[in-house]
Amino acid sequence: MSLVGVICEYNPFHNGHARQLSAIREQLGMNTTIVCLMSGDWVQRGAPAVFPTHLRAEAAIRCGADVVLELPISCALSSAEGFAAGGVRILDLLGCDYLSFGSEQGRVEPLMEAARLQLSSRFDEQLKLRLSAGVSYASARSDALRAIGAPSVVRCPNDILGVEYCKAILRRNSRMYPLVIPRGGAYEAEVLDPVEPSASALRRVLDEPSLWSEAVPVCLHALYRTAERHTLSAGERAILTRLRTLTDADFEALPFGSEGLWSKLMHCARREASVDAVIDGTKSKRYARARIQRMVICAFLGLTRELMEAEPAYARVLAFNDHGRGRLRSLRDRFPILDSGEHAPESAYAVLEDRAADLYSLCAVGPVAPGGSLLRRRNVYVPE
Repeated sequence: MSLVGVICEYNPFHNGHARQLSAIREQLGMNTTIVCLMSGDWVQRGAPAVFPTHLRAEAAIRCGADVVLELPISCALSSAEGFAAGGVRILDLLGCDYLSFGSEQGRVEPLMEAARLQLSSRFDEQLKLRLSAGVSYASARSDALRAIGAPSVVRCPNDILGVEYCKAILRRNSRMYPLVIPRGGAYEAEVLDPVEPSASALRRVLDEPSLWSEAVPVCLHALYRTAERHTLSAGERAILTRLRTLTDADFEALPFGSEGLWSKLMHCARREASVDAVIDGTKSKRYARARIQRMVICAFLGLTRELMEAEPAYARVLAFNDHGRGRLRSLRDRFPILDSGEHAPESAYAVLEDRAADLYSLCAVGPVAPGGSLLRRRNVYVPE
């Protein structure tokens, strides 16, 4: 019986995600166990998740997952490379046989070849040469790969992340095999396609159920209509308050702040009157908006470079079905797994977890929840 890992955000869950989970079982059999390692309250683009963590985890179980664990926040808010490496490490330690992910071009061989080349000294040389000219990392990476004859696959968002997954598997010498599921549609599509939806397009129309109902599995409609919503703009004043009270040393300790970027962010944070203005004033041709937005959220949460670089010591259970509950026993023997409201061992990371959960509620579109929310959470059980 195969154990398959999926690193995900489900922000929010839609038809494309359901199709991936269905395709896994079509390829590997109905007895396959699917473990989703999902970002919690904060997602990789540097924003609060639109729906609360446990609602998104429940959606995944209702649509085909067996167990949903929380991807530690230091991985969830990392770069694509860190996001992939953190997730692969945990799924590898859990003993997964496969890592499944979506890909625009749909074949594992070109992704693995591109990954091997990115791990070579030739790629490092070409990348440094182009970065020294002041171009963005994305452009430098693309040009460097072309210069060393890599397959032309590192252009679309899911393929780019797929290569990072493959790199992480190779670096760990993991026995996990990449199970690639072809994905159509556009990742950042403006218009919601019910057959090949993008999460960003779905988030834009959540106020209008008639616009999103065909892009979301029917079993989730009632769940989404009553769900609490969270946005970056709803938490703007809280974020600005935090930014304006940070010291120079606090900014210097942020992740992604190399080459003086932390200083530029600090000056913008003390001068500008909106989060967008802070980000726009800091970003440049070389440093993309997504990187700056992650820095802003790391500053808000108190996530330092030191915490980002430390390997998380545990993951948390979010949801499971009957089959998943049975598999959880063996998973706990391989890697520390805490229940949702369980006290974590005293550490700087545990303090960060509590703080991140409480600050998430300040981004609610509706009423703000009281503090201490992490300890009030419970595992979601969805009977089969």
